[in-house]
Amino acid sequence: MNHLLDIAHADPVEHGLLMERFLSERRVALPDIDIDVESARRLEVYRAIIGRFGTERVATVAMPETYRVRHAVRDVGAALSLDPADIDRIAKSFPHIRARDARAALEELPELRKLAGELQREGARYGRLWELVEALDALPRGVAMHPCGVLLSDASLLSRTPVMPTSGEGLPMSQFDKDDVEDLGLLKLDVLGVRMQSAMAHAVAEVARATGERVDLDALDFERGAGDPATYELIRSTETLGCFQIESPGQRDLVGRLQPATFHDLVVDISLFRPGPVAADMVRPFIAARHGRAPVRYPHDDLAEPLRETYGVVVFHEQIIDIVHLMTGCGRDEADRVRRGLSDPESQGRIRVWFAQHAAAKGYDAETIQRTWEIVEAFGSYGFCKAHAVAFAVPTYQSAWLKAHHPAAFYAGLLTHDPGMYPKRLLLADARRRGVPVLPLDVNRSAVAHRIELVSESRRSGEEKAWGIRLALSDVHGISEAEAARIADGQPYASLLDFWERARPSRPLAQRLAQVGALDAFGANRRDLQLHLTELHRAGRGAGGGQLPLAGGRRTASAGLPDLSSAERLSAELGVLSMDVSRNLMDDHRVFLDELGVVSARRLREARHGETVLVAGAKAATQTPPIRSGKRVVFTTLDDGTGLVDLAFFDDSHDACAHTVFHSWLLLVRGVVQRRGPRSLSVVGAAAWNLAELVELRREGGLDAVAPRLAEPVDTGSAPDDAASDGGRRGDTGRRIRMSTGYRMHPWADLRPAGDEPSQGPSQVRKLWHQSPGSAG
Repeated sequence: MNHLLDIAHADPVEHGLLMERFLSERRVALPDIDIDVESARRLEVYRAIIGRFGTERVATVAMPETYRVRHAVRDVGAALSLDPADIDRIAKSFPHIRARDARAALEELPELRKLAGELQREGARYGRLWELVEALDALPRGVAMHPCGVLLSDASLLSRTPVMPTSGEGLPMSQFDKDDVEDLGLLKLDVLGVRMQSAMAHAVAEVARATGERVDLDALDFERGAGDPATYELIRSTETLGCFQIESPGQRDLVGRLQPATFHDLVVDISLFRPGPVAADMVRPFIAARHGRAPVRYPHDDLAEPLRETYGVVVFHEQIIDIVHLMTGCGRDEADRVRRGLSDPESQGRIRVWFAQHAAAKGYDAETIQRTWEIVEAFGSYGFCKAHAVAFAVPTYQSAWLKAHHPAAFYAGLLTHDPGMYPKRLLLADARRRGVPVLPLDVNRSAVAHRIELVSESRRSGEEKAWGIRLALSDVHGISEAEAARIADGQPYASLLDFWERARPSRPLAQRLAQVGALDAFGANRRDLQLHLTELHRAGRGAGGGQLPLAGGRRTASAGLPDLSSAERLSAELGVLSMDVSRNLMDDHRVFLDELGVVSARRLREARHGETVLVAGAKAATQTPPIRSGKRVVFTTLDDGTGLVDLAFFDDSHDACAHTVFHSWLLLVRGVVQRRGPRSLSVVGAAAWNLAELVELRREGGLDAVAPRLAEPVDTGSAPDDAASDGGRRGDTGRRIRMSTGYRMHPWADLRPAGDEPSQGPSQVRKLWHQSPGSAG
């Protein structure tokens, strides 16, 4: 129905989607009603629903905010009148774990050992802190509006649920949470705001505004044939930063191994990157069969039809439904009810007996029944719905198409609506690598949001025009929506004085704009401009400021101050915009990294499997998701300006590396290259150093001062006296801490070092780091 109404664009018949997965006569629970909307317009949709049905029939759903460790530390610290700066530092040191695990984490996580030592020495000062922190675990801290839940009822809704206005918007909000309203039998809609949809809408609007071209993403032919070659070439390259669903390190690894060539491949890729297929070890056999490295096998010939599209590997919920239906004859509606029951450990035993009896009655042998049940049990409750995967694959393809054909507009949308997992500075670096110019902030050209701007009429690639990204006023630290709109509405400005009088910026905002070059068009250098702004501020307060000096029309005259240095400009950009606009911050360290023999991300693509390398960069993201082995693995991504380096630190390297990885922004890492496909590339870390400290050593004492640091054991921080002996609790507690972080299963579960083959190079330092006794390999 949604497809026929042109709400959902993927054809359910084309993709073999099952109605029984969502709605059937045997279904007891109310059906899920989900719709994805632009995140920037989510509240607009809420108001439309309320306007249509009335405030007595509509309410949003509440979401209790409960204490986890960081909030608990901050609130308890404030109650105990501890130093706010110390409490903030302590809170930020913790990963996002349960408050009840605070002391266990201090005992066992290597990245917290230095902090644990400090706290132990200050025992009296923090005596009651941890007891109170752990006591707050899971207690309510506040109530917020659920990000997507909306209740619909008849006129009696207000007699069924207490309702309160939300803060800010004043929307009606039930005081029940999502579980409560389901238990009460109330009908809940999920109106989910998706930032990628807003990003793509912004990109399409920018193309129309700047070029007059009307891009219709919904008209793209992604279902039949091979689709757009440039789009799939981009996806297969793994250069998918910013693309919906396929930008994370694990997804880029999976895309590199799978090498999607059709829309169906995208559907499968999105479904494989889930806990079920990983837990059931479905990823490797699928990849092997997909590329012809292993034969296609089915648990039984009768299951060939539902499993043919995935080479005999169970990937979708719908396949579980078909398997249960075919082997028991129960019907697809009953099979879906069985699949739902697999999520309940108490009912799994009953389902297993039922499955075995009915399958045996249909003539299946015990071995086939056992083998099939293991697949159903491992995958059924944790897998992914094919209908959802198809729906997700549509914006995945659309976002990749935009990146391939309208890159400047694509980045403008991403920077405006920030839909991904990486900081904006990585998007700028990616834009530069793809040949998209980054245009600086300018109060006469920048809008509130990021825009595209024509920079040349021809390009070497043969295209007629080249477009760049003009940075947005909204990215300036501390700017309000009203200030950004006032500056944009007053454009253009003839002079600094004209800008000051009509835009009426606060003095701190004007100073920040001057620091990052947004006022460069008014003449004078950036330090001079800040001095003139001080004079204008004094004059406005009646403090006797002098006349603003002018030179050459209305250009601001020089005050004779030296301009900001290149390093000062970069520092200002990072401080004011949180982005390195003029150049990548790693550019300042190229000579030093070459001296060390560091392999850039671009050169790393040619590295051999098993080769030992040095890599370096600015840390972009760090995660500790649960993996199939149950052990803790730290995944981090570095940006060195030439590309991204994905790193995995396994438990045997944590004592040497974890503290540095979690507490340093610039990293130097020694590791082993791992390849699992032509485009699948990562590095298994064995030792890590704070690059900023090494840079300072190089500045003060040259390479002779750096070499010993790379050769000595890595400092893991001071551990408390009893950290080495935890009474045998370390393993169990560690698993509890790891699994409470909430991340999904990671597909790099089997990534392990393949060897320790050193790279060859002229650097004398390379010999020292390779022989380092402090490098846990």
